[in-house]
Amino acid sequence: MQNFTKKWAAALMGMLAALGATAQQVPGNKPSVAQQAMIKRGYGMFIHFGINTFADLEWSDGTIPVEKYNPTQLDPDQWVKTARDAGFRYVLLITKHHDGFCLWDSKYTTYDVASSPVKTDVVKAVAQACKKYGLQFAVYYSLWDRHAPSYKDKNPQVYIDYMKNQLTELFTSYGPICELWLDGGWDRKPQDWGIDQLYALVKKFNPACAVSVNHTIVNEEGKRNYTPPALMTEDNKYFFQYFPSDFRLWDPQIITRFDKKQYLHKGESYYLPFEATICLSSRWNWFQKSAQLPVRELDELEELFYWSTHNDNCLVMNIPPDQTGRIREYEALAAINLGKRLGLAPGRPLPKNGKFISERRPATATSVYPDSKSQYGAGSVTDGNLESRWASADTLASLEISLDPSASFNKISIFEYKDVRSLKDGFSQIRLPRIQEYAVDIRQNGQWETIYLGNEPMGDCKVIRLPRRYKTDAMRFRVIKATNLPSIYEISVIDMDRN
Repeated sequence: MQNFTKKWAAALMGMLAALGATAQQVPGNKPSVAQQAMIKRGYGMFIHFGINTFADLEWSDGTIPVEKYNPTQLDPDQWVKTARDAGFRYVLLITKHHDGFCLWDSKYTTYDVASSPVKTDVVKAVAQACKKYGLQFAVYYSLWDRHAPSYKDKNPQVYIDYMKNQLTELFTSYGPICELWLDGGWDRKPQDWGIDQLYALVKKFNPACAVSVNHTIVNEEGKRNYTPPALMTEDNKYFFQYFPSDFRLWDPQIITRFDKKQYLHKGESYYLPFEATICLSSRWNWFQKSAQLPVRELDELEELFYWSTHNDNCLVMNIPPDQTGRIREYEALAAINLGKRLGLAPGRPLPKNGKFISERRPATATSVYPDSKSQYGAGSVTDGNLESRWASADTLASLEISLDPSASFNKISIFEYKDVRSLKDGFSQIRLPRIQEYAVDIRQNGQWETIYLGNEPMGDCKVIRLPRRYKTDAMRFRVIKATNLPSIYEISVIDMDRN
């Protein structure tokens, strides 16, 4: 049996090497080997950790002294064990952010862990822990380096060679890497990053590694005009900004449920899944802060999981270690509780939400906020898009959705639009509810009957699980009390199989 396994592994590596020999992305409408592996993984843990962690910053400019990096209880094993216990399939580690600080001992810079008070090679430790706990290992690497002198060279190839050297270190020293997540491309013209060279380099080491660059897609070839991913509902309408790329990224945008997969480059169409990124923290902080911050509610995390992994797409959730070098226990428990609710287990397909019986159904409202572009209509709550929203001009408005009277349901999820207050770091935020009390009614025999009465703010995502199934030709959402004009992103009426 052991000999058979070795022969099978050797044959697989040979096949992958043959597939990656040209290191070219192939036009088509089906997932490649790398994309198939990515879709199968589906759910990863994003880990932001570095010199920013010790400065309470999201971005820094490469001038923070390396001595500032000083975790007192560094424990990458705990990070990956948490990922395993929470049901994640892979770990995506920030190896170098825009500040240029490297979490491994790179011979091409002294701005790294080897020059800090705590010299542990974090990349090695995480890679080894992934092997120990049976997870795949992925890396984030910033194109934009605000510390490296070569970045300022007038010849872009000088810095491209620097990146190739560092990526060679990563891809030859730490075992298989399943994904490369590139970021920071906005600081130069797309053609000056040498993405084709980086892609070819990675594929030489691992043909099954999926590669992409943040802000992958644009409206017009060669121009930096963007459409949010949630509005990309047509195949072969949008173009690569960074080619080649195996999947699409737009951090932290959420895609539509009607996400399309075909994108254009020089007249050819390519298949591209999407990888969504969200934060466990309700403050949307990526690097951990010295103050303890609240996590998202479990209902919201569950619905965002379903939403982001729908239609052969993927999700990574950011859970950052703090200044001690450990993931805070309450955050670890939140992720583990989510995994238990979802029923995640090794070898088991990722769970899916139920049947959406409200999707693209007609909706009307007693009040709509006046706008010259007519962008706040009631139909926004059933369009499968978490970027569009219904907004009212009246604090006591109601909304009615027409449903198929033969379709049953036992779950309702509601995403409320909230007022946002930005925090000092320019990234983190606090979301403040508008709707304070509300009711959900269904029409039965021509009369409205209340099936849920909410007497407190609904949270970022309210999930109503009903103990019995209902059928109706119409459902009504009624605002009873609000502190500001009510607004809803999406109301989903769902038939959830409990078996």
